[in-house]
Amino acid sequence: MEKVVERFLRYVRFDTRSDEKSRECPSTAFQFDLARELVRELKSIGLQDANVDSNGYVMATLPANAPRSCPVIGFIAHLDTSPDFSGKDVKPQVIRNYRGGDIILNDAQQIILRENEFPELKKYVGQDLITTDGTTLLGADDKAGIAEIITAVDYLRRHPEILHGAIRIAFTPDEEIGRGADRFDVKKFGADFAYTVDGGELGQLEAENFNAASAVFTIRGKNVHPGTAKNKMVNSVLVAQEILGFFPSNETPAKTEGYQGFYHVTDITGTVEETIIRYIIRDHDRKRFERRKQAVRSCCETINKRHRADLVSLEIKDSYFNMKEILEKHSHVTDLAMRAMRELQIKPLLTPIRGGTDGARLSFMGLPTPNLFTGGHNFHGRYEFIPIPSMVKAVQTIVKICELGAKAI
Repeated sequence: MEKVVERFLRYVRFDTRSDEKSRECPSTAFQFDLARELVRELKSIGLQDANVDSNGYVMATLPANAPRSCPVIGFIAHLDTSPDFSGKDVKPQVIRNYRGGDIILNDAQQIILRENEFPELKKYVGQDLITTDGTTLLGADDKAGIAEIITAVDYLRRHPEILHGAIRIAFTPDEEIGRGADRFDVKKFGADFAYTVDGGELGQLEAENFNAASAVFTIRGKNVHPGTAKNKMVNSVLVAQEILGFFPSNETPAKTEGYQGFYHVTDITGTVEETIIRYIIRDHDRKRFERRKQAVRSCCETINKRHRADLVSLEIKDSYFNMKEILEKHSHVTDLAMRAMRELQIKPLLTPIRGGTDGARLSFMGLPTPNLFTGGHNFHGRYEFIPIPSMVKAVQTIVKICELGAKAI
């Protein structure tokens, strides 16, 4: 199981940032670099059917060795890292026997992982940690998941005394930009159920997530020379201010937690003539989610009535829905993961995802897929870190799920 660290440190050196502006699949060609490396590695450990398709999806099978019919279980992780922060030239640092307190990530630039800002560090005193050097993200989201899945499959192959059914694995592109399931072939994958290995701290198990939508306001202004603009100019940037003020200031990501939903403005670009505002809308409850979308529509209507003109147009697009709707009908999938953790003395932390995973969409595509922990913290930024013992526990959890899956569920 120690190979999980070696694999992870190797994978994070691949720059696999996705790009939401690209229309290609994968959105960045260099995701293929990691995909091809993984295919080579999977074949080297004995999975002869490992392949990557033209869209960057990697799939492979560990054949069953159990004497009885068992469910086919899948494990899924994603190749890409977030475009929100640099993933190029990642230089991971291994902190041996963390003794508590602040961690200097980069002395030259005085970038420090401070215990008072990230109090979860206190849980890992005495453990080995992997951090960034402060200049990039780490990529544990989700290269830790990839390393853990491959290490678990390799362990099962080398320990045939552990009986299991067929195990399917897949690594997807572009999860970070919401497209990881776009071209996922559920029928080809052929699993009865699956788990994404894409979660956070040790024990985390997620079987529900936000309902999600995007909203784009386009504001058309009228530019006239400011010296002669009275009663003629319509400044789209000022209209944008009205839209921003329409939504409750306490319903933003910075002021919500748990099951609380929000409106989140992600991007504004504009001039007097035209301004575009992009929002994301999130809520765990489907009815509240629909009310939030209606509030966005009402905003557009209100602004246009106020100005007595069709200045603002709106496009709302659903992204994914709460997988709880599906997983409640397949409770044995989540129960199996909880049982595996308990047998390993891991306390299951059944928490709602304040976001989404490939598993949310795959569940609605006919593949029930809750989300397992990787062990990582502070994804998508320079303060990302992952405790090595948590990675080992993730590998053990995958192995135990496979073992228990060959028995009565």
